[in-house]
Amino acid sequence: MIWQENLQTLTDPGTFDAVEQTVFSVAQWLRLGVEAVGAGVIGFGALLAIYRLVIQYKEQQSTNFNQVRLTLGKYLTLALEFQLGADILSTAIAPTPQAIGKLAAIAAIRTVLNYFLSKELAEEQKREEQAVLGKEKLPVNEKD
Repeated sequence: MIWQENLQTLTDPGTFDAVEQTVFSVAQWLRLGVEAVGAGVIGFGALLAIYRLVIQYKEQQSTNFNQVRLTLGKYLTLALEFQLGADILSTAIAPTPQAIGKLAAIAAIRTVLNYFLSKELAEEQKREEQAVLGKEKLPVNEKD
């Protein structure tokens, strides 16, 4: 029976170890890729924030750097998600108690940072919108 021989080959400990090692290697490369994307997002966000800062400085706009902070904060928030995903991948392929504890600590820290960063971004964005609306709704002094 051919299918029984193929089944025997698949259940052979050597074959299982080879497949397991392949899955482990692919997951490690995937984790590295996700970490690289996260680092790239941080780098891009930092460059964009620096660019906006230089433009704002050249145009001698006010010293209100909320737009620059909002720009950088949005990219940092996104990058934190990628980095957490990479940590989850890393732990999923080698779940030792030490790795799980490390992931839990990292996830908690990143979650707290992400929460407060998101909250601050939302507040800053609301202030910016109110400032723009406030300027648009200024009363016009008309003489009758």
